This record gives sequence, C-alpha cells and structure tokens, in this order.
Amino acid sequence: MLKKIDWYIIKKFIGTYVFAIALIIAISVVFDINEKIDRFLDPQVPLNAIIFDYYLNFIPYFVNLFSPLFTFIAVIFFTSKMADNSEIIAILSSGMSFRRLMVPYMISALLISASTFYLNGYVIPPANIKRLNFQHTYINNKKVTYASNVQAEVEPGVVVYFDRYDSDMKRGYRFSMEKFEEKHLKSRLTAQRIEYDSAYHWILHNYMIRDFNGMKEEISSGSIKDTTIHIMPSDFLISKSDGERMTNPELRKYIKRQKDRGIGNITIFELEYAKRFSMAMASFILTTIGVSLSSRKVKGGMGFNIGIGLLLSFSYILFMTVSSTFAISGMMSPVMAVWLPNIIYTLIAVYLYNKAPR
Repeated sequence: MLKKIDWYIIKKFIGTYVFAIALIIAISVVFDINEKIDRFLDPQVPLNAIIFDYYLNFIPYFVNLFSPLFTFIAVIFFTSKMADNSEIIAILSSGMSFRRLMVPYMISALLISASTFYLNGYVIPPANIKRLNFQHTYINNKKVTYASNVQAEVEPGVVVYFDRYDSDMKRGYRFSMEKFEEKHLKSRLTAQRIEYDSAYHWILHNYMIRDFNGMKEEISSGSIKDTTIHIMPSDFLISKSDGERMTNPELRKYIKRQKDRGIGNITIFELEYAKRFSMAMASFILTTIGVSLSSRKVKGGMGFNIGIGLLLSFSYILFMTVSSTFAISGMMSPVMAVWLPNIIYTLIAVYLYNKAPR
C-alpha cells in the first residue's frame, strides 16, 4: 500500500511536471504569436479561429511533444532539491530501499505515460485537423496537391497508373488500369483524362478499353464514361502531416491499406505510429535515469544534476531525430529507428540505477 511519503513524492513529481509544462507552453505561445503576428493582424483571419481552431489545439500538441523532456526535467529538479535538503538520505536511512523508493516515481511515470499515449493516439489527431487546416488556410499552405507517376494495386490483380494528378482541378492525365488473372493480362483501360467525383466514383474522358480473350481482342472506346475505381486522391497525395491527423486505429488501417496496394512513401506514417508507443516507454526510462542521477547529494548543489539531466534529455531527442532520418532514407526500419534510442537509454538507465546510492 502507498504510504504518506509515496503520496508526497507523487504530488511533487506531478506538480513539478505540470508547472514546467505550463511554463514552456506559455513561452511557446508567446514566441508563436510573435512569429505569426503579421498574419494574425490580417482582417481576413478571424479572431475566434485564432483562439479556438489554432491555439486551443496548439496547446495539447506541444504538451505532448514536450512531455518526455519535461518528465525528465521535473524528476531531476525536485529529486535534486530533496537530496539537497537531505530528504533522500532520511528516507533511505529509515529502512526504505532504493528499489522501494522508485515505486512512487514509477506510478507517476505511468500516469504521465498513459496520458501521453491516450492524447497522442486519440485526442490530438482530431485537434490536429483543425490546427493544420488553420495553418494551411491562413499561415502557409503545405498541402500536397500534385502527384506524378502514381502506380498502385487497387484490388487483387487490378493495377492503376496516373501520369500526373492535380488535386485542385480534381483531374488526372494519361490514366491506365490493367486487370490480371494468374499473371495474364485480361483487359487494359486507358484514358487521356480522368476526373474525381466522390468516394470511388471517377469520370473517364477519351477512353479506350481492350479486352483480351486468348488470341482474340475486343476494343471499345468513347468520349465519357462513369466508373468505380477503388482508390481516392488521398491514397496517393501524401503529406508529411497526414499521419498527425489520424488516430491509432485509423493510422494502423491506413498503413495496412497502403502496403496492400503497393503504394510507397509511407515510412513517415510507420514512424508516426511506432513513435506513439516508444514515447510512452520514454517516461519510464527517463524517470529512472533522472532519479538515479539526482538522488545523490552533491557538493555543487542541484545545478550540476540539472545540467547533466538537460544534456542527457537533449541527447535523447537528438538521437531520436537522427535515427528517424535513417528510417526515412531507408537505412533502417521505422520500428528500429524509434526504439533504438529507448534500447540504448534503457542500458544507461540500468547502469545508473545500479550505481545509485543505496
């Protein structure tokens, strides 16, 4: 059962974490307003959209982004203060083991980790839709509206190809669709132009259909034809921020669907999905490192511990960024890229834990 000292540590941990996050978010909002003030002063940008569509969704996004870093900083800060006031020495001298001391820290880390995972997987993606739509509309439009040389398997044995597609016009050019049975070409449809209507409804312009039956070939053509093709522009107009708009089930389904269709360039989505799980584990790893580092009373006070903590936390973020770059370049799988920093820092955590004062 949890004792009074456990609740004391949990309150200290969560309180310091919330205060640190609130402080950095306030600073981030101020800097963001300063950076975008010219855009916000534009009469065409409504004030309610700035507040409710952008900043109301900006805050949870950055809270989640900074969560691992400030989990670590919170642990380092309040544990160093406890050690400096000889509270850690008193706790260990009372007969409590260092392993037992870690219990309230791990409970706090679990609360933060669960909150981070839930926010990242289910709450923030819908909020990101409004935030990113606001940015694309009023700040800078980074939507992907053009694609070329698109090839995908829309159904088993059915392959489509677009020479190019313009999302603004909802129009593709030099389109073809081939149907295979047991690796034998059965029909080929070509169209000079194809227009997207809705769902899987497309309109062909200047089309020709060639059906193959053994040595026989039947050809039909026309100027306009409505047809159903199981592909939508969103399947191949891929933006780096699209993964941030999807909840965990949506993202998992999207990745499977794109893989089944043979559409490439989904590494960024696989990274996003794997990162949501690895970030949940980061709270436990960084908490262990933080407690192990800062539980010892040092001559220079807690400044030294905070400095070491900041160095380790920023190196962790840098390592995560570098390994993600390796995944995007194809040198490493997305899962390995996001879990490698956790594996290495777990080893560091185990070493520091064994070296911590007993």
